[in-house]
Amino acid sequence: MIRKRENKPFLQIALDVINLKRALEIAEESIKGGVEWIEAGTPLIKSEGMNAIRELRKTFPDKVIIADMKTVDGGSIEIEMAAKSGANIVLMLGGSDDASIKEAVEAASKYGVLLGCDTIDIPKDKLIERALELENLGVNMICSHVGIDQQTIYGGEKTLEIAKKLKEKLNHSTWIAVAGGINSETAAKAKEIGVDIVVVGGAFYKSENPEITAAKIKKAIETAKPIESELFKKYNENEIRKALMLVSTPNISDAMHRSGEMKGLNPVWIGTEDHPFKFVGPAITVRTYNGDWCKPVEAIEIAKKGDVIVIDACEGKDAVWGELASWSCKIKEIAGVVIDGAVRDIDDIRKIKLPIYAKYFTPTAGEPRGFGEINTSIICAGQKVDPGDWIIGDVSGVVVIPQKKAQEIANRAIDVYEKENRFREEIKRGSTLSEVTYLKKWEKQK
Repeated sequence: MIRKRENKPFLQIALDVINLKRALEIAEESIKGGVEWIEAGTPLIKSEGMNAIRELRKTFPDKVIIADMKTVDGGSIEIEMAAKSGANIVLMLGGSDDASIKEAVEAASKYGVLLGCDTIDIPKDKLIERALELENLGVNMICSHVGIDQQTIYGGEKTLEIAKKLKEKLNHSTWIAVAGGINSETAAKAKEIGVDIVVVGGAFYKSENPEITAAKIKKAIETAKPIESELFKKYNENEIRKALMLVSTPNISDAMHRSGEMKGLNPVWIGTEDHPFKFVGPAITVRTYNGDWCKPVEAIEIAKKGDVIVIDACEGKDAVWGELASWSCKIKEIAGVVIDGAVRDIDDIRKIKLPIYAKYFTPTAGEPRGFGEINTSIICAGQKVDPGDWIIGDVSGVVVIPQKKAQEIANRAIDVYEKENRFREEIKRGSTLSEVTYLKKWEKQK
């Protein structure tokens, strides 16, 4: 039987990937950095079945292997399957019916494995009560877990709060694991709380170098001191701009399920190595009409440093913007301008290097008639934009993030960026894009 360690939690990797070959490589690299236990994550089990556990047992015969089955029914048969395939610990959902829990407890005892229950999606006000019930039913381990979709909002802090409460209420003999958004910055708190297992997933399988990442997390646990992670973190509202500057508009589009793009716009210039074309900021919205540059210019007075002026000029082909307005923005450090209409003085604006997207380029200016509104809801290049929505532009295009979803999308985009970094590293090592994405296996079957 596996024994607990006093004041020294085990470091466990959660292989929440769908490619077994990739999982084995990541596990091997992570072990070199200090990982002790290996979990076949639910996506891996669903993709590869019990063969994932068999291969982990065969490849790492001296390691503790965990099967994250997320069983909710048929507890006995699934625990038996995982145990016979080589798992030492099997996880099921703590919200399962008591009948399934009892069957699983008996099966775990019969086949000599530990049974863990995952707290994911158990209502917060009932979580501790349910954990105590599970303990009384004979469950060996409680895993405090915030799911991957919730991590974009809560990060790793929420699961640590839950783990602290569990530590105060459960018997000393019950194992406590913590999972969900844990990295080198949050792992230190896990040791402070006194948990038995620190489970890390994304920080490993999205890392370009899992060995280095594992070593940092291991050090954070042993010293109980946070170590700054490369990117994998929750950005608060004051850091949204910083987060969005790290990622590309394609990353953000992926994070928004291929939505948010302003269509039919063109950049006035595309940047240089020394001066990249990129802008991020909350929107100052303007509604005007063909050639009426009064409200666009007045918006410069309202805009603050770092804002993006977004102009709905009704697709007009006479310019509502030019060199002098661009100089005003440059001096005030406005981040960028987006125009569903026309801009002129292109050569001069390129020298100024103010990031601007527009629908049309023209030499023809309009007149300042004074129609329109500032900071009202508009439709710009096919996207609804409200004042304060986040606007991100680079050479690939422009996307809009609703203000209320900015923090969530920023974290999702960082997640996309990190996964691409891992794919990029594997391709540099000799794999093809088809191989790293398991493309042939996951083509739609006819």
